[in-house]
Amino acid sequence: MSKTKRYTITAALPYANGPLHLGHIAGAYLPADIYVRYLKNQGHDVAFICGSDEHGAAITLRAKKEGKTPQQIVDENHQIIKKAFEDFGIEFSIYHRTSSPIHHETAAGIFKDLYEKNAFTQETSEQFYDEKEQQFLADRYIIGTCPKCNYDNAYGDQCEKCGSTLSPTDLINPKSAISGNTPILKTTSHWYLPMNEHEDWLRTWLEEGKLDNQFHHDPKLWKKNVLGQCKSWIDNGLQARSITRDLDWGVKVPIEGADGKVLYVWFDAPIGYISATKEWAKQNGKNWEDYWKNEETELIHFIGKDNIVFHAIIFPIILKAHGDYILPTNVPANEFLNLEGDKISTSRNWAVWLHEYLADFPGRQDELRYVLTSIAPETKDSEFTWKDYQARVNSELVAILGNFVNRTVVLTHKYYDGNIPSISNKTELDDEVLAAIPTIKTKVNELLAQFKFRDAQTEAMTLARIGNKYLADTEPWKLIKTNEERVKTILHVSLQICNALSEVFEPFLPATSKKLKTMLNSNEVELTAGHQINQPALLFQKIEDDVIDAQIKKLKESNKKQSNPKAKPMKDEITFDDFTKMDIRTGTILTAEKHPDADKLLKMTIDTGIDVRTIVSGIAEHYAPEEIIGKQVSVLINLAPRKIRGIVSQGMILMAEDNEGNLAFVSPEKVVDNGGEVR
Repeated sequence: MSKTKRYTITAALPYANGPLHLGHIAGAYLPADIYVRYLKNQGHDVAFICGSDEHGAAITLRAKKEGKTPQQIVDENHQIIKKAFEDFGIEFSIYHRTSSPIHHETAAGIFKDLYEKNAFTQETSEQFYDEKEQQFLADRYIIGTCPKCNYDNAYGDQCEKCGSTLSPTDLINPKSAISGNTPILKTTSHWYLPMNEHEDWLRTWLEEGKLDNQFHHDPKLWKKNVLGQCKSWIDNGLQARSITRDLDWGVKVPIEGADGKVLYVWFDAPIGYISATKEWAKQNGKNWEDYWKNEETELIHFIGKDNIVFHAIIFPIILKAHGDYILPTNVPANEFLNLEGDKISTSRNWAVWLHEYLADFPGRQDELRYVLTSIAPETKDSEFTWKDYQARVNSELVAILGNFVNRTVVLTHKYYDGNIPSISNKTELDDEVLAAIPTIKTKVNELLAQFKFRDAQTEAMTLARIGNKYLADTEPWKLIKTNEERVKTILHVSLQICNALSEVFEPFLPATSKKLKTMLNSNEVELTAGHQINQPALLFQKIEDDVIDAQIKKLKESNKKQSNPKAKPMKDEITFDDFTKMDIRTGTILTAEKHPDADKLLKMTIDTGIDVRTIVSGIAEHYAPEEIIGKQVSVLINLAPRKIRGIVSQGMILMAEDNEGNLAFVSPEKVVDNGGEVR
């Protein structure tokens, strides 16, 4: 009999230097939400914990580049991330942040407890230093060539291309990410976590599931990729790891002589789970220690594969070294999600951002949940494409699940005014279909318990397929003319399947499940004859080709290198013939005066070489009339004349506009004859 009384489920803290993309969702957050919904449906006590990771060098680096403070960066991104989670339907018990006072207090307290237990070593070493900026460089401030895959833009702590964990001195040709200069090595002192001293118990805990000679968990339930990565690290020999940094943004090291030093982000970030639980418990009248210090609680971390070592080796070492905390019973890490044949890259803007999806596809959260679960990278990397998204929505959600429910509810209203008919004279087929309901429910739950969410959702869809086939085989719309009693039984059975679908799909498609329960007017496990159901409503809408084509175009255009991120997007494509129709000539401004009826307009006469004409232009806020007389400009002369505030304007002067809206003339590099063609 399980001793588990409650669950603490964590999802990796998203880093608050940018918004969420689909790779994040498929990797950690959607699996965690599905599992939590499953646990709650089973009646378990669950704390679902997450929050923004707001410290570290990458935040300060971005702040420097954008001329902002680190706090401004994290405040902005925390709100974007938090709202995207809420709009997508990820229901955390609390979504917290590591810049909060309770987190600083908690992280500093755990460091001090460990320090007083002599859990750290203090070492003096050489660290990269930027002489121009006069500061030590944290790992993310150093960029160079990855020694493992030769990617030339790897960070000092990790290569984002191959996922390898690195140290700054591993990089080939390291450069300062701040100044671009080659850094020097300079002596500094830091505190280290001697991971090598923990190898023996870690190996036993990971491989045998034993902790302090007692059963802790079943390692057969852990994913092979997780155990394999951990085993590789231990087999290669764990090294002492620095847990402090020379930075001014983060949790201050709470001991004497540590001025100018903060806790390494990978030491303080996982502690964010604990500080968030403290805040949640305080808000909800709970005892936070029940969820972190009680052996009747199961701790499970949902993460992506790039965070395995931190959650399955480093954080467990911290927890065990402290002595009061429970260790995770599982770390079900997912692999990576690729996008349209390439790796997701935030630097290249090759990503589908969650908040943009929610804006482009309002009310279609469940469609994305379904597709991402269908292609979940549970054991190997997988790929999201817009065409596959469209195909799965149209051929599975619309054509199978939505079609079955709609036909059943529509026919019930058509034949019985929405009253569930009674069942009679069941056939072998009816019994077989009804028997599939509890069988599939059990199978779905078994798969969810094993973190096999993709298979579990497939099993749930199997029930909808059974329902569709049942209707196709029995054809109640034909039988109604000759055997109404048989139709009553068919629709009764079909409605029981609909009700079961609202249950089995709840972890995967919560909004759809709620909509279906509303249609059925019931939260009961089984529907009864005579029960009144509500009017039908389509669960899903077909996605048309033009919608998908627009998303593919948007993705490709966003991936183009853009030196000015504030530049307006390109207008619709034109042909060369379109361009040749425009007649642009050089001309000289002869006179200029304010428009008598508009403060923003100037009235000018311009010698175009072929005539002298009047042009009205909205440049009065940028140029005084007297300063532009004699200026040679570029003029579109074959633009149809139009009246502007009472004056006929015969063309348009070409102007360039910067990010702030300031205008400048587009003029030839040197004086040329008026009437010269611009091509």
